[in-house]
Amino acid sequence: MNMNPETGEKVSNEPAVLFENDDVVFINKPYGWLTHADGHNQTAPVVVDWLCAKYPEAKGVGEPGYAKDGSELDRSGIVHRLDRETSGVLVLAKNQPAYEFLKEQFKERLVRKEYRAFVYGRMNDRWGTINRPIGRSAKDSRRRSAERGAKGVRREAITDFERVGMGEYDGEPFSYVRLIPKTGRTHQLRVHLRAIDRPIVGDGLYAEHKIQKSNNLSLDRLALHAYILELALPSGETHRAMAPVPQEFEIAAERIAE
Repeated sequence: MNMNPETGEKVSNEPAVLFENDDVVFINKPYGWLTHADGHNQTAPVVVDWLCAKYPEAKGVGEPGYAKDGSELDRSGIVHRLDRETSGVLVLAKNQPAYEFLKEQFKERLVRKEYRAFVYGRMNDRWGTINRPIGRSAKDSRRRSAERGAKGVRREAITDFERVGMGEYDGEPFSYVRLIPKTGRTHQLRVHLRAIDRPIVGDGLYAEHKIQKSNNLSLDRLALHAYILELALPSGETHRAMAPVPQEFEIAAERIAE
């Protein structure tokens, strides 16, 4: 583990390759890594930089992005993204035809995604669906909202959940949940769980009202991990990639086991 000099947070050394062929590479993105540069954080490691160093042929694949100041951001190989604070499985394209093929999979909602997370409080329902459109927060431009008062266009957002475990740690209740997003909105899982008053443990953006008063399950990171990604590949096969649950998640699950 290394330390991010800007935040003092721990970050893993580099992504682990889960599967690759001539068209794609599936990786386990470490906590603390940006998927692509965002024009703000100048010190965090970036998946695009790692990809282009390891697979030079991927340079320029896909579409560029742009920062708020209009400067171009390198998004080589990036088909979808994970937040810096989220670890887990990410698929990257090595060439333009593969990028176009994968992009279509995500656009048509043909990709199956599964996450694991710890949330504050007890999830009394064993399973269910959160069906709340997401707009922008009226209070903070960095945030999205699925609650009353959200501004701008509110887009359809659906998340299925299943409670995996539930219990107390040092007298405070927590739940371990399996999350399956049916749509792919920015911060969707974090926003939806905030909207039902079960925000994700360690979420500095959506659980700021919980963190200061909580033991946070003794975790020092956002408790959200992209566990499974399943989709069709340009070769015609369907691939299911699994990023092992982080050790700190396994320890946290034992802390609340009843």
